[in-house]
Amino acid sequence: MQTLLNTLYVMTPNAYVHLENDTLRVDVEREKKLQVPLHHLGAVVCFGNIMITPALMHRLADEGKSLVLLDGNGRFKARLEGPVSGNVLLRQAQHRKSADEPFALQTARAVIAGKLRNCRQVLLRGARESNEAEAQDRLGKVADELANALRRAEVAADLDALRGVEGDAAKRYFAALPMLLRVDRRDAFHMDGRTRRPPLDRFNALLSFLYSMLMNDCRSALEAVGLDPQVGFLHALRPGRAAAALDLMEEFRPVLADRLALTLVNRRQVGEDDFVVRPGGAVSLKDDVRRAVVVSYQERKHESLTHPLLERNVEVGLLPLLQARFMARTIRGEMEGYLPFLIR
Repeated sequence: MQTLLNTLYVMTPNAYVHLENDTLRVDVEREKKLQVPLHHLGAVVCFGNIMITPALMHRLADEGKSLVLLDGNGRFKARLEGPVSGNVLLRQAQHRKSADEPFALQTARAVIAGKLRNCRQVLLRGARESNEAEAQDRLGKVADELANALRRAEVAADLDALRGVEGDAAKRYFAALPMLLRVDRRDAFHMDGRTRRPPLDRFNALLSFLYSMLMNDCRSALEAVGLDPQVGFLHALRPGRAAAALDLMEEFRPVLADRLALTLVNRRQVGEDDFVVRPGGAVSLKDDVRRAVVVSYQERKHESLTHPLLERNVEVGLLPLLQARFMARTIRGEMEGYLPFLIR
């Protein structure tokens, strides 16, 4: 089993990130804040206005470690990496399969099935743990609606129909998600469906921030196994869009982001005063809170669970890599179809 390498998130405005021998060092106002051996890192992600030396950029590229630049709210800006070392034959097969309509539809159905089943499990677990009859009833009904969506997804005639099923199910899921919050947290973290670019409420802002980190992990996983993150099956190809990474992250949204967001709010690790509301209604996390959320996300990645297919304990942070390998095996024809990760 591959060791889970850490992703270093640099978030302090005007931090100075540079190379010192075989370590990465972070200074703030000429004071050392962090120094970590490069061999402990798998990637470096910088939020907002961060200064990075060319020497460090070259070293990261030489060692195959990604440098990702995000804006202050977590939106992707750029990615620096060395020469592509992926298997060209695998990528060639991936491009062919993307244009193979039956294969693309079958794979997209599997992706959506994984997402819907995991979303359904989140709601069912919430219903079991709730002490409110109204919440139990509402969550149970939406879980049944997602089960119906699963059946419709299995027989969707084409990708457009499948996307329609997924979109309708997502609206129902996000409408019910606030019922999983503690009663005394619902007013402050009320959400009127999913909003993004920009998020228009606190809970959506928290979700968007977590999704940005999950997206980076999924993209890195695909690149690690030699796949092209730009060429997917469910999400349409578009310039600058990492369609395959978006495909891969679908099954992990409820597992690695939604549940963590609920936990952070319910345990009061994130409060209603931890956000900034900007002109026009855009909502974002404050700088110090973003750092706390990153720490919680990293801690979550180091937890272990039993993988239902491998039947052994794996670190949560390795799940995208394992699923990327399953995707590669499916493209090569070594698996009959893609099998998404399902929570129990």
